[in-house]
Parts: sequence; C-alpha cells; structure tokens
Amino acid sequence: MSHDSPIRTPKQLAAAVIGFFAVTIIGIVLLVQYVTNTKLTGAGSEGQTSQAVEARLRPVADAGYTLKDANGPKVLQSGEAVYTATCQACHGTGAAGAPKVGDSGAWGPRLAQGQDTVIKHALQGLNAMPAKGGNPDLDDVEIARAVVYMANKSGGKLKEPEVPAPAAAPAASAAAEAPKS
Repeated sequence: MSHDSPIRTPKQLAAAVIGFFAVTIIGIVLLVQYVTNTKLTGAGSEGQTSQAVEARLRPVADAGYTLKDANGPKVLQSGEAVYTATCQACHGTGAAGAPKVGDSGAWGPRLAQGQDTVIKHALQGLNAMPAKGGNPDLDDVEIARAVVYMANKSGGKLKEPEVPAPAAAPAASAAAEAPKS
C-alpha cells in the first residue's frame, strides 16, 4: 500500500504553506477584533474617580494595622485589652486548667493567696501557663492589670496596680545639670 500526498509539486507546497499562514493571521485578527469590540469601562465610570484610584493604590499595610514607633515610649495597655489579646484563649474557655473569668469558685482559692502572689504566678508562669501568658513583650504592669481585670470580673476586689513613674532620660538630666554660662 502506497501513501500518496495531495501535494506533489513545490508550487503546491508553497501554496499550502502560504494558505496556512493566511488562515492563522486571519484567525488572530478576528480574535483581536472580538476581544476589543466590547465596550470597555473606564472613562465615565466609577472606576476612575479619585477615591477609587486612591483605594487601589493604598498600601496593603494601611488596612487594619497600627504602626508603632519602636523608639518611642511604650504605651501601656489596659487590663481588658491584654486579657482580650493574650489571656482570653485559656481563661475564657478554661483550657489547660485555667480558671475561667467569671467563675468565682475557681478564682476564690487563688485570690485567697493574695494579689501579689497571683500576679507573681502570672509573671513567672504556673503549671501549664507560660510566663506572661506566653507574650514576653508585655510589661509587668500590663500583666498585673490583666490579672486584676480577670480577678475583679470573677468576684475579687483587687486594686489596680500603680504605674511606676518613667525614669528621666540620662541626656535630659545631664543637660539640666549642666552649668549655664
């Protein structure tokens, strides 16, 4: 059985190649016309208003994040804020034996040990609870505030801890002591 091709001469081969490229180019042109023939939104739509453009160009980090100055003075959080961010995971559910906030029966024996002891346990950790609730960035005053917040919500009558006065900056105190001429 012999295999015969419809293209037998070089002239027929050239015509077939040119025809193939012509059909391909015509297909591309028709496809481009189809894609660009639809009405494009842009000018005259809400997408080009200054507010819409500004919203698209706004950095992602601006959405929901608060930037803080690492060199600035530390702003101490309230007891409720620390509880919500750090302590609530265990003390809100009673996980790992943590006394639940609002359960005066669970907090009673702890509060009987005294405020200083309860705060010391929170700072240093006790049983399954890590030191400072697992957040080493918290200040001791913030931990004490969170303990007082949880204890008072659970029937305690603890006093809010006092914030120590900030130490004067050495450069400022040296400048103040320098003799004036």
